[in-house]
Amino acid sequence: MLNACASRLLLTVLGLLPLPALAVPWLVQVRGSHGQALADAVVAVELKGQPSKAPATASAQMAQRDRQFQPYVLVVQTGTPVSFPNFDTVRHHVYSFSAAKKFDLKLYAGTPAEPVVFEKAGVATLGCNIHDKMSAHIVVVDTPLFGKTDAQGQLQLELPAGEHQLKIWHPRLALPQLQSQALSVGSSSGQSSVSLNVGD
Repeated sequence: MLNACASRLLLTVLGLLPLPALAVPWLVQVRGSHGQALADAVVAVELKGQPSKAPATASAQMAQRDRQFQPYVLVVQTGTPVSFPNFDTVRHHVYSFSAAKKFDLKLYAGTPAEPVVFEKAGVATLGCNIHDKMSAHIVVVDTPLFGKTDAQGQLQLELPAGEHQLKIWHPRLALPQLQSQALSVGSSSGQSSVSLNVGD
């Protein structure tokens, strides 16, 4: 009798089971309308058949430290609970009026008992009712394949071959929605260049 591993290997060799999709390195370069590299641009890639919701174990954090939100841009998958710890010696009142997520954490110190769950894709802009200069963004995406560009405006992902959707957003864009374009990935590494109309 064949054991389970040997049986699966035989079926794969015979072509009865699909081979696992191999991922290839894919570089995304994001620049402004004048060619400048854009750091902190959100990049997400949606694949057909891929789970849009985060696993039950997912979590993220948007901290307040030195009267600033940290990080300035946080990217999470849809359904992720986000905690809002306050490490300052003063209290904060965190809110968002954005369509992607409306919430209000009244004046508090420490960490609220319940995290805020972000169930809808989009961009939630945050503020503090006590400190007007505090602002940040939580970008919610329907894919586990995401990240932010570095100081050179670049992000590398591992992507399988196929026809996908590339989603891009930057804090200096006026629109609260991610921009979308088709992305075709072959069997070898490649790159995509994206230009965003954010001015100088």
